[in-house]
Amino acid sequence: MKYSGIGGQAVIEGVMMRNHDRYALACRRESGELVVREHEVKRELAKPFRKIPFVRGFFAFLDSLVMGVKVLNESSDIYLEEETADNNESETKRGISASLVTVLSMALGLVLAFALFTVLPSALAGFVPGIRHHYTIRAIIEGAVRVLIFIGYLWLISRMKDVQRVFCYHGAEHKSINCVEANLPLDVEHVRGCPKAHRRCGTSFLFFVVIVSVIVGVFIRVDTLWLRVLIRLLLLPVVSGISYEILRLAGRSDARWVRALSAPGLFLQRLTVKEPDDQMIEAAIASVEAVFDWRSWQKESFPS
Repeated sequence: MKYSGIGGQAVIEGVMMRNHDRYALACRRESGELVVREHEVKRELAKPFRKIPFVRGFFAFLDSLVMGVKVLNESSDIYLEEETADNNESETKRGISASLVTVLSMALGLVLAFALFTVLPSALAGFVPGIRHHYTIRAIIEGAVRVLIFIGYLWLISRMKDVQRVFCYHGAEHKSINCVEANLPLDVEHVRGCPKAHRRCGTSFLFFVVIVSVIVGVFIRVDTLWLRVLIRLLLLPVVSGISYEILRLAGRSDARWVRALSAPGLFLQRLTVKEPDDQMIEAAIASVEAVFDWRSWQKESFPS
């Protein structure tokens, strides 16, 4: 399989696809109409660091968080909006409201994620007797708790009905990219037959973050809980930078050891990537075609 460079995200009743500095949202309104909106990426923290390994990953992670919440809000607006023209005043109010929701959602999500995946495992490991100065053992226990919390969290949210639909669109996103990169025509029939797992998936990235944080945790040799948590917070750029490089390698190499490295993340995608229906696939195809000339790319990448 070839690397196309496109990537995406499932949103509310749709799919976002990005190609370099452009991205498109293809979402269905409540009426069933498919709406496609194209945008340019105007602000990007990672842009100055794109060619600096292990540095670019942290800024790319921040950019993905910002864009992720932004496109989720926009997809919600598309789904709920009526097919009538709004005046400038209501458009402005809606823009302010969406920006506020984006900021608050990001802040709350980051706080909860940090508490759940960093503070809680460190605190629970502190209750294990006899390991106060056995830093490696404590790091392994913290890591095991962190992995269990991560898997449990994915399992719980995958049981929610609304989230399941998003995960189905996640499958449509993966299948459409796999279809293009397998040199197949991008239509519903061919996309439907493609695998729904993908090595560059965000689920795999999060799994790498968890595993790298376990390894890094072995070198944190302090006893005070708040200081351990602070050090982990300061090391987040390092952890995310390493994880990003692993994910990039997984998406570009087909070596046997790279496939083995990707296997756990692909397995976890069984929780976060579900089988889409044809309408979901149509949305993913529309999003790809809005930002990516897949026919020209296939001719250049697969010369006959």
